[in-house]
Amino acid sequence: QLQLVESGGGLVQPGGSLRLSCAASGFTLDYYTIGWFRQAPGKEREGVSCINIDGGRTNFADSVKGRFTISRDNAKNTVYLQMNGLKPEDTAVYSCAARQGNFYGSRCPISYNYWGQGTQVTISS
Repeated sequence: QLQLVESGGGLVQPGGSLRLSCAASGFTLDYYTIGWFRQAPGKEREGVSCINIDGGRTNFADSVKGRFTISRDNAKNTVYLQMNGLKPEDTAVYSCAARQGNFYGSRCPISYNYWGQGTQVTISS
């Protein structure tokens, strides 16, 4: 069964950090662009970041630039989203998605082949 599983979410105080993981099972991420998305209650899903096949190209939403980083470890079949300087407005369910092939543009791809179920991130004092 092909699936993506996110982990690492939780409750942290403003200014804190979390590292989310996106692990694949049933397929290898080596040939997939990976995107991270988030959706807060009552809001549309928002693209947060993406990383290309070899990790050499990344992209971030303006709202998270300078605070979030994305990386991948293809040997572990996992992609990470490091989130620092967290703010209450970062509260959302974070999901990862995999798109076969690379991306070359200046913006993250919109469509993806596989999606995870998501992990809750709550920023509150």
